[in-house]
This record gives sequence, C-alpha cells and structure tokens, in this order.
Amino acid sequence: MAPPSYADLGKSARDVFGKGFHFGLVKLDVKSKTGSGIELNSGGQNNVDSGKVSGNLEVKKKCSENGLTFTSKWNTDNIINTSVDVQDKVLSGLKLTLDTSFSPDSGSKNGKLKAEMKTSAAMLCLDTDLNLGGPLVNTSAVVGHNGWLAGLQMAFDTSKSKLIKNNFSLGYSTGDFVLHSNVNDGAIFGASMYQKVNPNIETGVNLGWTASSSTTSFGVAVKYILDKNGSVRAKINNSSQIGLGYQQKLRDGLTVTLSTLIDGKNFNQGGHKIGLALELET
Repeated sequence: MAPPSYADLGKSARDVFGKGFHFGLVKLDVKSKTGSGIELNSGGQNNVDSGKVSGNLEVKKKCSENGLTFTSKWNTDNIINTSVDVQDKVLSGLKLTLDTSFSPDSGSKNGKLKAEMKTSAAMLCLDTDLNLGGPLVNTSAVVGHNGWLAGLQMAFDTSKSKLIKNNFSLGYSTGDFVLHSNVNDGAIFGASMYQKVNPNIETGVNLGWTASSSTTSFGVAVKYILDKNGSVRAKINNSSQIGLGYQQKLRDGLTVTLSTLIDGKNFNQGGHKIGLALELET
C-alpha cells in the first residue's frame, strides 16, 4: 500500500480533534446518487455569531472505463470550480488533475495543474497554478518503510525566485497507533499521537510550539462509540477550552450531530458556543 500524501500525514489524530465538532454553526448536508452514477452533494450553514448563511452544490460523475472523474462545484459566493481527474491511464499509479475556478461577478479566472504518483514505497505530488506571470509551484514527497514515514513539502514562487515553504515531517504508523511530528519553515514544531485503544475508543494527543513567540499548545481528545448508531466525543486544550460532541444515526440516511465549546477560563462570563449538524443521504 502506498504511503499517504503529505497533507494526510497525522490525519488520524486530526480527525479525532476535528470531526463531529461544529461550534457556532448550524449545518445541513445532503448527499444523493442517481441511477446513472452521478453524485449530488449540497450543503448550507449558518454562522450563529455573524448571522452569515452560505451554501454549496457539487456534482460529480465518474467514468470508470476511461479513468475520468468530472466534478463541478458552486457556492453562494458565486464561485464555480470545475475539476477533471485522469487516473491510471497515462501510467499506473499516476493521477493528473486540472482544476479551474471562475467568478461570474468579477470575471476572474484561476487554474491549477496537479500530478500525483503512487508507488508501494513513495507518494509524490506536484502542482502549479496557471499564472503566466510567475506560477507558484508546490511539491511534496512521502516515503515509507516498515511503518516509518518521512515527508518533505516545499513551495517555490517563480515570480520572486524564492522558496516560501519548507516543511519536514517524520512519523510511525501501525494502523491502530500513529506517531507524527513536523517542522514548518524551521519555526513551528508539532507532534501528535493517535491510538485506537479498542474497537470503541479512539484517542488523540497533539503538541505545538512556535519559536518566534515561544508559545506552546497542547490538546487531548477522545471518541467513544456507544453502539452502531451513536458516539460521543470530547477534547480539551491548554487554554481550558472544552469541546463536547454527540452524534446519533436516527435512521438509515439521517444523522444528527450536537456539539458545544465551553470556555473553562471564563465559565461564568458566557460566550460558550453550540453547534448543530444534520446529514441526509439517499
């Protein structure tokens, strides 16, 4: 099995901290699939603090016989994004993607070319935007051996002939246990640990340190599966922010998630946040 992409390193721990929490939001997600295989995804959310309402619509069609995937997205900012993927046709393990973005209001257009190569020992990624004045080139590589994972991520601004990102990571994964560490631009240091204690319990720990400000961050999170339809989540960080979440599958295709963020340092002053998410799937 190929190593993960650089962006997915440490994802297991991030999911324990991030999934199932929607603080300050009321969300609705609807997923469906037509008989011809077209996937339709739509969603909307209301930010309780600002009152802003936003929505999106996505249409995806896979042509397996040709190795092609077409995706089109629209959001309430009136931005249209379209992508075309070609996988395993030019070369086994190679995925090529063309992403485009268009704003009818302003007329602005953007594009990006991506290439991703998977082998049993390495994952290589390269993307560049279509700015003829000087594209921004992003590249990353992850190699794996006997559970060990090492990754390098860089970004180069050709218009300035300058390296603007230089990140490195090292980790170890056995599936149920994942260690991850990273150094971003030689100034931001991070580490995380994920462990699936048993089929019902997942835990995560993360650490962070920023050299410029000498600030440290720390957090612990846990997910407990009550039964096949329900789960609870909890997390806390060094700022005494406590997150709680409860997810329940009411019936096939209908899931509701409740979450709250409690400010432990200012408990009596209020300012705590709640969130509600509803997922429909047909």
